Amino acid sequence: MSAAGPGPGPGCLVLALETSCDETAAAVVADGREVLSSVVSSQVDLHARYGGVVPEVAGRAHLERILAVLEEALEGAGLPLPGHRSPGAALGGPAGAIGAVAATVGPGLVGALLVGISAAKSLALAWGVPFVGVNHLEGHLYASLLEEPGLELPAAVLLASGGHTLLVEMDGPGSYRLLGGTVDDAAGEAFDKVARYLGLGYPGGPAIERAALEGDAAAIAFTRPMLERGLDVSFSGLKTAVVHHVRAHPEVPTPDVAASFQAAVVDVLVHKALAAARLVRARSVCLAGGVAANASLRERLADACALEGLHVFLPSRAMCTDNAAMIGAAAYFRLRSDGPTPLGAGAEPTMGFPPAS
Repeated sequence: MSAAGPGPGPGCLVLALETSCDETAAAVVADGREVLSSVVSSQVDLHARYGGVVPEVAGRAHLERILAVLEEALEGAGLPLPGHRSPGAALGGPAGAIGAVAATVGPGLVGALLVGISAAKSLALAWGVPFVGVNHLEGHLYASLLEEPGLELPAAVLLASGGHTLLVEMDGPGSYRLLGGTVDDAAGEAFDKVARYLGLGYPGGPAIERAALEGDAAAIAFTRPMLERGLDVSFSGLKTAVVHHVRAHPEVPTPDVAASFQAAVVDVLVHKALAAARLVRARSVCLAGGVAANASLRERLADACALEGLHVFLPSRAMCTDNAAMIGAAAYFRLRSDGPTPLGAGAEPTMGFPPAS
């Protein structure tokens, strides 16, 4: 059974929710291109004491925050708040009405996902509009298109987050091909684990980056794993190499370890991104995902693309981290190509990269 409602037409607004991990987010996106509002409530402080995301804590925090975040997003878009009047009735027609409600359905923490999914389904049913379930990984691909609508395509996208490192060819909304991925630890996961081992705190990416500013990136010659072996990546061995080096050389300054480790990860990611771009004859290279906020990665990739005559797009740091705007954009195009998601659809915590439309 699907929620009632027309497909996306001109002026269609999508209300989107994102609760896959430790950010409670809501946004309103027009026609899959224009962000009218985007609100993110981070749980970083809640999980920092544990050194990582605790699923039960995340789920409870989403429950506590979802309504306030939702109301703020609607208010920011100039729409009435839930419980007052339905958006469609208040705004008098499809040009200003909520045309669909979307939520991330996977991958992610099942308890966290269910909070956003349940809220989105309830609103879709109450308002008589379609519900759209969105793949979180697909959502990240839309960060570039939202912030640079005129992006030169095809593009090679490096999607690097806490749980995933992917290389994707993107020809446009819903048109992409998976080129490579991680065979073990993703880049963000390796950052978290190394930061925890070094006692730098959580989240690991920013902690490593801060420590690396005081260190020498050439101090330790860590191996660049799988550098010339296709477009897949592996960071588990690099993480282990850090542990072994510190155990063998306890006197080594932590900033030097952080800087050398970060340099190794960045070298691999930049090399693979350029290799992907060459393979698909890309006109642009884009970053996506939380690791895309890393300053060293952004600078190195920009420099490398300039040497190759490739356009590079670096999303704003707000668009790198989990947010609902990217989910709203992906939902609009999924609704256009596939129609509404059945209301019986549930969370898919281990969902893989989606097929093209």
